[in-house]
Amino acid sequence: MLDYLRLEVRRTLRDTGFVIGGIAMPVMMYLLFTNLGENESSWKTASMVGMAAYGAVGSALNTGGGVAEDKGIGWLRQLRVTPMTPREVVLGRALTGSVTVLPAIAAVLVAGGLVNGVRLDAWQWAAITALLWLGSIPFTLLGLGNGYRLTPQTTGVANMVCNLGLAVVGGLWFPLALFPSWLRSLAVYTPANRFAQLGTSVADGRAPALGAVVVLTAWLLAFGSYAVVSYRRATRTV
Repeated sequence: MLDYLRLEVRRTLRDTGFVIGGIAMPVMMYLLFTNLGENESSWKTASMVGMAAYGAVGSALNTGGGVAEDKGIGWLRQLRVTPMTPREVVLGRALTGSVTVLPAIAAVLVAGGLVNGVRLDAWQWAAITALLWLGSIPFTLLGLGNGYRLTPQTTGVANMVCNLGLAVVGGLWFPLALFPSWLRSLAVYTPANRFAQLGTSVADGRAPALGAVVVLTAWLLAFGSYAVVSYRRATRTV
């Protein structure tokens, strides 16, 4: 299983589309949004966490693209003849998604610290990284569910729509204060909004709110169920 995990991580990090879309794009958007006109240091910190969360969501969803490609080339059939159990295959994919999320998070945080002059205590940097890493698991499961259920072409489109929709509605790009009241009310129930709150709470020197943990856990169960059902369907049809 470790060999399989190593293979999948190398394959993902060699993907030019992943490097540009999952790592470079969030950094460029962060630097653009925070260097247009006069911006307060608090916005540069909040935007840093939001864009790190956006990059993490995109990288987590990207795991589903590899799953869909595996179906198309018959890789899932090859995995069936190995000693690996279906649970190990899914776990390997989930671990791959978790590992490849880290570069996206780290790149935005480095840009915040070195370029925008964001200053936090060492424990805050470490806690934000760890929380965003762990909090990305629901999105990895969503990506896996899309990959097992859809074709390679439709998986890419579905993941892009999910990423953009979750980012915009969840307030990862712009402050929720700019949203109309009805959209603000909706945003607090979205996984992306609560995901980013894990990091912004720590940046403000507070522990993550219980509400954020509860909402994220609910989405974890929902996306996990979706991934399991999609995998079972794929194993019956591939």
